Amino acid sequence: MLSLRLRRTAVCKTLPQNFFQFFSHQKTSDDRPHGFPPLAATNLNSGVIEEEIGGIEQAMQLPEGLRRESMPRHVAVIMDGNSRWARQRGLLTPSGHEAGLRSMKEFIKLCLQWGIKVVTVFAFSIDNWTRPKEEVDIVMTLIENLLKSGLDDFIREGTRVSIIGDSSRVPESLQRTICEIQEMTRENSKFHFIMAISYSGTYDLVQACKSVAQKVRDGVIQVEEINESVVQHELETKCSEFPCPDLLIRTSGEVRISNFLLWQSAYSELFFAKALWPDFGKNDFVEALASYQQRQRRYGSRYA
Repeated sequence: MLSLRLRRTAVCKTLPQNFFQFFSHQKTSDDRPHGFPPLAATNLNSGVIEEEIGGIEQAMQLPEGLRRESMPRHVAVIMDGNSRWARQRGLLTPSGHEAGLRSMKEFIKLCLQWGIKVVTVFAFSIDNWTRPKEEVDIVMTLIENLLKSGLDDFIREGTRVSIIGDSSRVPESLQRTICEIQEMTRENSKFHFIMAISYSGTYDLVQACKSVAQKVRDGVIQVEEINESVVQHELETKCSEFPCPDLLIRTSGEVRISNFLLWQSAYSELFFAKALWPDFGKNDFVEALASYQQRQRRYGSRYA
């Protein structure tokens, strides 16, 4: 089953002694149980999800009210509220980021269980480079540890991992990890996990335009041939079979998409959850999916 474990590294020596207590599944400090079950999916068959617990498979239906045929193929998430979550509990900001990564891990498990094919998470914005260096270093280390420790599980679960964003700005060790994990999971096709690191929608559009301009300069295409398909093929999400999210979720009560997947979310259904990301649990996800399934996606047309 998918089991991502984070490791201690030198940069984390600045963390409080009890920081790593958050690596285990436990209740939060306000005694609210974590919303996700510690389960992992293995197969999807006739509307029934099979999950493996300690080597024993048992059937699990989709949550009541959700329809398998109406599940989104691609879900994108703006994981907002880690710092506020920590502040509300009198914890340091890094504790919020770690809790957020734990929540992301459980979110991915649910997506696997329920047959969602692609998940894109906004892990670190280009704008986040303006934050204190100590905080940025810790976030980079947490991400690198998560990718390294999860590699075997990604391979076993048939998960392809792709990283989008300006990777030239991340630490060299993380760059090497990104190259390794993308190469080793490239042929996996059961599930696609896309992590946006040092990413913004405007950055993505600019790099796509530069790529198209270079092809015009090289004589590969003519200016007259440039259309939406040409531009979309140069966006970083070209790595996915389903590059445009059907459903985009943002947590923490903020009602904006904050420069995330600007082109790709043109026709995405949006869902804004009040819960802070570390508190975003199974029931919150079911609510978002139920809302999505109640909508009529017209793509600009009319229904008769």
